[in-house]
Amino acid sequence: MIGLIDRERVDAALYGDFESEKAREKRLAKEAREQEKLAKIAALGKKPKEMSTTKGQKARGETFFRVTCKDNGRGMPHDDIPNMLGRVLSGTKYGLKQTRGKFGLGAKMALIWSKMSTGLPIDIYSAMKGQNYLSFCRLDIDIHKNIPHVHLHEKRDNNDKWNGAEIQVTIEGNWTTYRSKIIQYMRQMAVITPYAQFLFRYISATADKNVTIRFARRTDVMPVVPIETNYHPSAVDLLLIKRLIAETSKQNLIQFLQHEFVNISKSYADRLIGEMGPDFTPKMAVKSLSSQQIVRIHQLFRQAKFDDPSGDCLSPAGEYNLRLGIIKELHPDMVATYEGSPHVFEGHPFIVEAGVSLGGKDVKQGINIFRFANRIPLLFEQGADVVTRTAMKRINWNSYKINQTQDKIGVFVSIVSTKIPFKGTGKEYIGDDITEIATAVKAAIQQCCVQLKSKIVRKQQARERQERKRNLTKYIPDASRAIYEVLKDIVQLRSPKKPRYGDVYEEILNGVSSREITETTLREKLAQHVEQVDIEMALEYATQSGITQEARETTYIRSLEGTPNFYDFHSPVCVIRLFH
Repeated sequence: MIGLIDRERVDAALYGDFESEKAREKRLAKEAREQEKLAKIAALGKKPKEMSTTKGQKARGETFFRVTCKDNGRGMPHDDIPNMLGRVLSGTKYGLKQTRGKFGLGAKMALIWSKMSTGLPIDIYSAMKGQNYLSFCRLDIDIHKNIPHVHLHEKRDNNDKWNGAEIQVTIEGNWTTYRSKIIQYMRQMAVITPYAQFLFRYISATADKNVTIRFARRTDVMPVVPIETNYHPSAVDLLLIKRLIAETSKQNLIQFLQHEFVNISKSYADRLIGEMGPDFTPKMAVKSLSSQQIVRIHQLFRQAKFDDPSGDCLSPAGEYNLRLGIIKELHPDMVATYEGSPHVFEGHPFIVEAGVSLGGKDVKQGINIFRFANRIPLLFEQGADVVTRTAMKRINWNSYKINQTQDKIGVFVSIVSTKIPFKGTGKEYIGDDITEIATAVKAAIQQCCVQLKSKIVRKQQARERQERKRNLTKYIPDASRAIYEVLKDIVQLRSPKKPRYGDVYEEILNGVSSREITETTLREKLAQHVEQVDIEMALEYATQSGITQEARETTYIRSLEGTPNFYDFHSPVCVIRLFH
């Protein structure tokens, strides 16, 4: 840790934040003048502006942190750890598959940042399931040669039978500035992965500044594992075709077209080869294709018509998990979710999932955007993103009885694909210029709004019924008293020998005369009638809405012991698990 701790300064003038006596006097005089101006503004009843910090005065907010990330996953093989974390571009992502992340350089970038800011290596602990040893590796990277520099690599006892990976890195950073972003990222991860538990702990030099946040898991239903698939002909470029030819195990052209690409059957491959020209035959060796012939294949791929790829290879979070994540983290008053059908952009399938919530904890008034790409939160460059622009400009919230400025609206959109069309070098947003994605995002948000509108209408009608019932109940005493007084007057004025009313009314008048019907009796009957009318109206509304049963409380059933076998049946709003 030499060089990473603050030491007593011997020559203060050497440091960038050194302030001479003359500069200090000048700064204090300027601050005094600003304080005087603020006092005058406050005396006039106006809101004063914040004091500006002195230009050139460098804040010493940056400091050094030891960051530890630990999981209980499958771990890493002992011999592969140096190349997996100490060599850039050492992955094996040659197939087409939905992958989490953006660059595939996460841990390696942390190592490079550590080397640039502190010069210290990283420590890696790893153990695979069933191993009786723990792998420990301390390494850094030779940036110029792109090779791992291993300081220590050994096997240790794994007495706790732990499996997973743990990485410790010492880096320079600014916790004060980026604290909110870190917690926001963890919270959004908890939304999109409710089947995982996250524990975030920040340990400061002073105990009162420590932070501990636990994001609990809500379910153990995980999304399906994405499937590796072949490339769609319309999604390949010239370099990719050459690489596929170099790596293929197929001998002739027709087998290459049929087995290395999706949606090319044998008969369609024959038609494509016939269209390529006389220089092509189905049985020609694919390795013998010249550069001009490969260009012709690429040209035909761009012009020919192919069936769209299916979305079976994708792994969305699922409506069930998205709904649980939103409820778990935001506690909204209402929530609606929707998962769209697979769409295609430039030969790559994609699925859009959306959720819209109203109300909730720690949600600001207005529209709050939560964006995910391949189940990874996107925090930066939100303004140019297709989700933000769609939610802000293309959705008429008032038509769904939602107030865009006063209601607390949460808009959650997750896009999964074999290729996310990021914009910018940071890969932090998806552009608004892709019609297919923009249309799918708008449709998904609108479907959620339609669900919320029906809930809002039901809630408003229930509130109106309660208000109507409250008003009727308020007038029952006065109405029963007035009716009883009228009935008493009629009894006193009527002639018993000449009935002027029907049998039913005569029976009522006789009851009033004999004191069987009193003001209390009328009050009770009116109250019963109001209650009965309210029940009948509620049943009529429920019948019109297709609701045939009373609301049920959600119940989550978990096994008490052991790990029994089970089957999961998925629906948009729930998962039914059958044990046997």
